[in-house]
Amino acid sequence: MRAAVYYRNDDVRLEEMPKPTVGAGEVLVRVASSGICGSDVMEWYRVKTAPRVLGHEVTGEIAALGEGVAGFELGERVVFTHHVPCNDCIHCLRGQHTLCDTLHSTSFDPGGFAEYVRLPKINVDKGGVLPLPEGISFEAGTFVEPLGCVVRGQRRICLQPGDSVLVLGSGLAGLLNMRLARALGAGCIVATDVHPFRLQAALGSGAQAAVDAGSRKVVEQVLAANEARGFEHVIVCTAAPAAFQQALNAVSSGGCVLLYAFSAPGSETHFDLHEYFHKSITLRSTYGASPLDLQQALSLLRFGRVVVEDLITHRLPLEETDVGFALVASGEESLKVVIEPGR
Repeated sequence: MRAAVYYRNDDVRLEEMPKPTVGAGEVLVRVASSGICGSDVMEWYRVKTAPRVLGHEVTGEIAALGEGVAGFELGERVVFTHHVPCNDCIHCLRGQHTLCDTLHSTSFDPGGFAEYVRLPKINVDKGGVLPLPEGISFEAGTFVEPLGCVVRGQRRICLQPGDSVLVLGSGLAGLLNMRLARALGAGCIVATDVHPFRLQAALGSGAQAAVDAGSRKVVEQVLAANEARGFEHVIVCTAAPAAFQQALNAVSSGGCVLLYAFSAPGSETHFDLHEYFHKSITLRSTYGASPLDLQQALSLLRFGRVVVEDLITHRLPLEETDVGFALVASGEESLKVVIEPGR
């Protein structure tokens, strides 16, 4: 079969590799659509495991069932995730599934930027495979995993109807956070970014105002858009060093800052602990999604609470995966790039 093999952001090669075969309890999926995630182009993060086939936002049709697999049928449309928790460890029992060691060690073979993917038994057994309802296209289904991550993040900050929300960074993660916040009944939503293309997308995703993050007076402008008040929630969807301090300056007393984007190891920031203490700020981080988060994301898509297809700016065949990586890495004229191996 064909697969797009990642070596670096600017070196993604179409190669031939053996088609996976399934064992007992496993499922083989013919890939229909696979989204390029922002984390796929974090070269510091990905290049150390290269060469490899990336792609974890994947939908397709079941092509083969291993012995003992129940509840699925050949030809069934599915969406599936690479990471699954054990559901038994202390983290899982506390609802902290994305801290589970099993979740961080599981994956599928080889990755979504290929014609076929083998899903191990643990992925099938632990909720990593979900039927894709007929009302959701394969392309829209690739948003289940990233939207699931957003669902988990906003659950952690207990976003309530009427709350004000500032989203720093209007890439796909930022836009999904805006759309979910709007669906949950948030009040004033304000966004920032450095790219005009993304600022316009933020306005189309529920933001009442979109501010140039390159401005010298970013904090003053976002506060002005919220009637000069601090925000109950600030969601940091960029690893730009200035964003963290902007978040602390813009959050209201008693408010919450959610670190959604993650930075390279060794990244440091300095802030005033007295101000942090005085304002009684809650600082949270989030990572990944549990099977419950994925199911809730799927429901949000199915019932139209969060609309995503208009965020797809590029649909490319497998042989143009390198073009897709270049688009996502530049971050200027694309929002969601979807690879379609069957094209």
